[in-house]
Amino acid sequence: MRQIIAMGGGGFSMEPDNPLLDQYILDQANKSQPKICFIPTASGDADSYIERFYDFFNQQECVPSHLSLFKPPTRDLERFVLEQDIIYVGGGNTKNLLVLWKEWGLDKILRKAWEQGVVLAGLSAGSICWYEEGVTDSYGDKLEPLQALGFLKGSHCPHYDGEAERRPAYRQFVDQGTLQEGIAADDGAAVHYVEEDIKRIVSSRQTAKAYRVTSGGEEELAVEYLGKK
Repeated sequence: MRQIIAMGGGGFSMEPDNPLLDQYILDQANKSQPKICFIPTASGDADSYIERFYDFFNQQECVPSHLSLFKPPTRDLERFVLEQDIIYVGGGNTKNLLVLWKEWGLDKILRKAWEQGVVLAGLSAGSICWYEEGVTDSYGDKLEPLQALGFLKGSHCPHYDGEAERRPAYRQFVDQGTLQEGIAADDGAAVHYVEEDIKRIVSSRQTAKAYRVTSGGEEELAVEYLGKK
């Protein structure tokens, strides 16, 4: 079963005191001690980001590790990735992430992992990357369209409520046909795909929403809050 969990924002790096989304991701492996590997390429392998990953996941029922392309853990990246149960991709510069992944062949390895049942997850850049297209600030001081990996059809916009310019920019790109129609997610919302279809949308915040965005406007999608109501 192929699974991708695309988070608009949230998780250990944005909500350190709210474990709901990260626990949901761990649950999808259906193992008592899933192996979860963090890929922090988009942040330039920021040490503080990696430390926060271990600070959280070392306290969970799992086996955490990380994959650095700046200090590779092994020459056999494919074997390392395919041994994982979950791949968790962090935020940062989506353009740099894609360039480095393709140079190392990690894009093809991740597709193979997905096809073999490894759960793929991530937020921000780690969410955009799975779609055909997305909205990114990778190029500097404004938002622009970006071609991504294409595991999932259409386009994606994370941080839909978290950054004021995201919503109008994404709407404009879709209206103009610069980007395909797609899915937008607020911080705290996660879109869970099984195969290439949305299975459910969950959230760590009661107010977090997700939308299907087309040239005709927005359609609010059903979101399940993971906490106690």
